[in-house]
Amino acid sequence: MTTHIGLIGGGNITEAHARAARAIPGAQGIAVARRGLHVLTEKPLEITTARADALIEAAQRSKVKLGVIFQDRLKPGIRKLKDWIDKGVVGKPLFADARVKWYRPPEYYANSKWRGTLALDGGGALINQGVHTVDLLLWLLGDVVRVQARTSTLLHKIEAEDTAVAILEFANGAFGSLYATTAAFPGYPRRVEISGSEGTVILEHDRVLAVNLRNAPAGLATNTAADSNQSASSAAVTDIRGHQAIIEDFLHAIEHDTTPACDGLEGRRSVALVEAIYRASQSPHLSANV
Repeated sequence: MTTHIGLIGGGNITEAHARAARAIPGAQGIAVARRGLHVLTEKPLEITTARADALIEAAQRSKVKLGVIFQDRLKPGIRKLKDWIDKGVVGKPLFADARVKWYRPPEYYANSKWRGTLALDGGGALINQGVHTVDLLLWLLGDVVRVQARTSTLLHKIEAEDTAVAILEFANGAFGSLYATTAAFPGYPRRVEISGSEGTVILEHDRVLAVNLRNAPAGLATNTAADSNQSASSAAVTDIRGHQAIIEDFLHAIEHDTTPACDGLEGRRSVALVEAIYRASQSPHLSANV
């Protein structure tokens, strides 16, 4: 089965998607869905839940697939951690510490009409750079029911925040802290630490960096190779394997009528949590429900 792929409004990431699509043998918003075309959108699904709901409704009405590019869900190391959590190897989740300490130079924003704007970007470091980690926390630990947060524009001359800090309370009782910034020179790999009653697992970018479990799985091995991903300090994408996996998964969903790795409803969850964090940041002494 051959599926034709069109790329619309991707900006800097377009070339990465094109390279990923070309690597797959056999081989986009609302207007596209209404024309009966399947839609695979870059993260986030939309910049507000209201707009996300409109897109989801359009896709459902037209009976087309709607997917979101959260490629972390298909990374081997992260899927391994997800499996350990789901099977209880980590025990009862207690808390998560997620840090996206990235850096973007002034020209990253100055040379763009949309980056860091509320109307077009929906916000700053949280909804753009940090949203992958927001989705990851929701995927690994489940829904968040309450947040407290602060946001600020510490370094860049932009309308939205370049730094956000949030305390999360998950429905399963676990707590989490989330830190996202584009002001941390020179930029460091994303780090997520998950602690449960049976131990702790640490991710650096998308690698399992350390595992300390009371009952470690047989054949356990961690990846100690240097992290070559450039996301921490550059918007350029050189490693297309994650995007290729997402596109392959989406094509499989079309051909076999299955659900994509991250469909519209799943993609909406991160938008809702980002909105809640932004609301909470407006009243830092109060918490916001998700």
